[in-house]
Amino acid sequence: MDSTVIEDRAQQTTAKPMRRLIVATSIGNALEWFDFAAYGFFAVTLSKLFFPAHDETVSLLLTFGTFGLSYVFRPLGALLLGRYADRRGRKSALLASLGLTTIGTLICAVIPTYASIGLAAPIGLMTARILISFSTGGEFGSGTALMIEQKSKRKAFLASWQFSSQGMSTVLASCAGLALSTQCSPAQIESWGWRAPFIFGLLVAPVGLYIRRHIDDTLPAAANAATHNAPVRELLAHSKGRILIAAGIMAVSTAASYLMILYMPTYAVKQLHLPASTGFAATVVTGTILMVCTPLMGHLADRYGRSRMMVISALATVATIYPCFVWLIKSPSFAVLIAIMALAGALKAIYFGPLAAVLSSLFPTTVRSTGLGFSYNVGVMVFGGFAPWLVTAMIGATHNPLSPAFYLMACAVLSLACIAVYHLKLVKHI
Repeated sequence: MDSTVIEDRAQQTTAKPMRRLIVATSIGNALEWFDFAAYGFFAVTLSKLFFPAHDETVSLLLTFGTFGLSYVFRPLGALLLGRYADRRGRKSALLASLGLTTIGTLICAVIPTYASIGLAAPIGLMTARILISFSTGGEFGSGTALMIEQKSKRKAFLASWQFSSQGMSTVLASCAGLALSTQCSPAQIESWGWRAPFIFGLLVAPVGLYIRRHIDDTLPAAANAATHNAPVRELLAHSKGRILIAAGIMAVSTAASYLMILYMPTYAVKQLHLPASTGFAATVVTGTILMVCTPLMGHLADRYGRSRMMVISALATVATIYPCFVWLIKSPSFAVLIAIMALAGALKAIYFGPLAAVLSSLFPTTVRSTGLGFSYNVGVMVFGGFAPWLVTAMIGATHNPLSPAFYLMACAVLSLACIAVYHLKLVKHI
């Protein structure tokens, strides 16, 4: 049985209403992104509580280093959970992924700080980050494959909800950070406030597990397991070029997510000397734009072409990011920050709309979850996971607050080159 037959069976699978399917596939991605956003937003607080050091920059580097190191486990999770999804079905892998995320979030919510248990605190926090990163590695590939394999011509629109859910998570995490930073004293935030977002995540997880238990799969597990027992081996043997192209396409989107959203509250406090509430409020704007506009951009990509929209977004990023940071540094105000974050959200939404469908089209059905998840998470690990740490180190070494702009521009140029390879179909020959 070849991949075409399996694809036909996948499309013929009876599914629940599309709305339920969108919620089921997006909620895990939303919860995981909410968790990562909460960690990034409260990095300054976590650095004091779990990584105390004589120098604030060193403490912050340790916090972001832990965040980045955990990303090494995302490609491993993508391979193992992706293999599980390609052999046993998308639904089973999605349930496993969300279950592991729930355990990691529970650890973050209840773990004592360094003052209480010493070195066990940062080790425990690192363990939780690894567990969440591992489960996240299998989430995107399985969820996106499930959406792409629906019997619909609106592939980009359906897959775009994976990224729209990230926008929703950003809004929720930002609102939590904004509420805590304005309603609680610094002492209260350090005492208990930073745990609130993780506790909220624990309340959402059971809902996600329930919904996922009641969706239909698109991949008959027995059929695929019988015809394809080694998706990881085949992926690494025959699709190395596709993996590299997919990871490169991810570069600008990932860098923008982790620097313009996750890192911005820290940047606003440390480099611009603005109140923490300013950074959180700005990310609410960006997250709202991503949540609302990404599906719209997916719809437009189905009509007018995927590569074209991604090129427009990447070129606009190269052209505007440096002037924006210069403007922000010269005029560090709430209004300027809001304007720049709104622009960043719009450019990301344009790129996000077709992104998942483009990545999916690079891999055949039999290795789609594995290929999608692995390439996506390699891109996230290389260009995103260590981005806050790298930019913090660059600023510390050069004392140049424009470092984030240089990093984003380099990632945008790389993505443009990879999109060109994809658009010209040169990927078939590598």
